[in-house]
Amino acid sequence: MKARYLQIVSINIGMCFGMAALATAPLRAADVAEPKSIFAKDNLVAWCIVPFDAKNRGPEERAEMLNRLGITKVAYDWRQQHIPTFEEEILQYKKHNLEFFAFWGWHPSMTPLVKKHGIKPQIWSTMPSPSQGTQAEKVEAAARVMLPLVEKARQLDCQLGLYNHGGWGGEPENLVAVTQWLRENAKADHVGIVYNFHHGHTHLARMPEAFDAMVPYLMCVNLNGLTVGGPKILPLGQGKEDLRELRIIRDSGYKGPIGILDHRDRIDAEQSLKENLCGLKGLLKELGDEAALRTF
Repeated sequence: MKARYLQIVSINIGMCFGMAALATAPLRAADVAEPKSIFAKDNLVAWCIVPFDAKNRGPEERAEMLNRLGITKVAYDWRQQHIPTFEEEILQYKKHNLEFFAFWGWHPSMTPLVKKHGIKPQIWSTMPSPSQGTQAEKVEAAARVMLPLVEKARQLDCQLGLYNHGGWGGEPENLVAVTQWLRENAKADHVGIVYNFHHGHTHLARMPEAFDAMVPYLMCVNLNGLTVGGPKILPLGQGKEDLRELRIIRDSGYKGPIGILDHRDRIDAEQSLKENLCGLKGLLKELGDEAALRTF
């Protein structure tokens, strides 16, 4: 069964990428003038491709993979074993014309590297989930815990994105409240929100209102196949709520980067990203987003 499933997936992906080549045609003047979609390929960010890659690629192999896929931005997640190769990752991204778009959490060894190589990655970090006190007290408590990283990001001239990862600290309303507190009380206009739909299944009933409330502070939005109740990680195009997800983003007026996931450690990251790119193309056809489709 597994072999049969992989065969079907490979055929579907091959058809998807083959159709893209056949659809290529000279652009008219009117096409060139049309505003680019936020779902355009050069606005996509690869996310969760380092510790979740079944092939355990190194920096150079990872950069070559992204070049093959035509993805130009990377949000870098890591584990302890990746610390010695932080600088090599930066160097390979530069060599392969990739943008070191974001860095997960923080590690002190990145401070001199950010300065040395002149990169300005967003820093993505979850915030705590206080269990006691009033709502206002919880907001202040969570914000104060984040202050050291707020200052570190300020010193490095980087943005800090509060990342939803479940719990009180992952609720859209709380992300907005803590962001507002930091901006008002710590002069932290460089702080915003990174919203992940794979951690947002329980938020769907409150959409689009919850998403719209985050829009003024959003720094990146990471897509995922969505079906109410899960599974948590699902390739784009395989969820029942995927088209609604894209419409929520489009209709909100959000103009920032869009992330696509691997996040499946038993699958080759290249295969996983291909599935998501193919699924995204299918959704864009349903959405009628010709501006985005022309970039694939």
